Amino acid sequence: MNLHNHSILVCVCGGIAAYKVCDVVSKLAQAKANVTVAMTPESLHFVGATTFQALTANAVYTDLWTPAELKDPNHIRLAQHSDLILVAPCTANMMAKMATGLADDVVSTSLVASDPRRVVIAPSMNAGMWAHPATQRNAKQLLDDGVQFIGPGEGWQACRTVGTGRMAEPAEIVEYISRKLAASPAQSESPHFTP
Repeated sequence: MNLHNHSILVCVCGGIAAYKVCDVVSKLAQAKANVTVAMTPESLHFVGATTFQALTANAVYTDLWTPAELKDPNHIRLAQHSDLILVAPCTANMMAKMATGLADDVVSTSLVASDPRRVVIAPSMNAGMWAHPATQRNAKQLLDDGVQFIGPGEGWQACRTVGTGRMAEPAEIVEYISRKLAASPAQSESPHFTP
């Protein structure tokens, strides 16, 4: 797999599966992709920005108000200079923001400034949250908007239950991204989830 000349924005949200995103980012960087990471404030409780900076050799964006580069507003540059945007773990909160166009942090604002057809989300939440009617409505809206899903999977969850809501495994996410970037827009689809 060679992702040379592809720019990928990875948006990390505040969920326990954030630790798995370190592996995703590492694998993408090893495949020679230019990876940039943006993080919600909540995600910083799970993984530090320094980890992603070390894995990508790029600045990490954690808020709208501290510019990592002075030439462009953070969210506009992030939205317009990426071939693909991965949101992982994509929490129920972020899905709700995306479905309604709420933009109150660097991740959600970047997503509102992006073409949803370039966005792939890897949902991650408790099975009850995933099954909630509001989450399912938001998922349907995102699909209608052109957002693509990888997962969620079924299995053991951090809340000590088994059910649907696990984030897809890093290797599966990287493989999906590689196929999506190699495919024409007409061939790209979301095979993993139908509400």
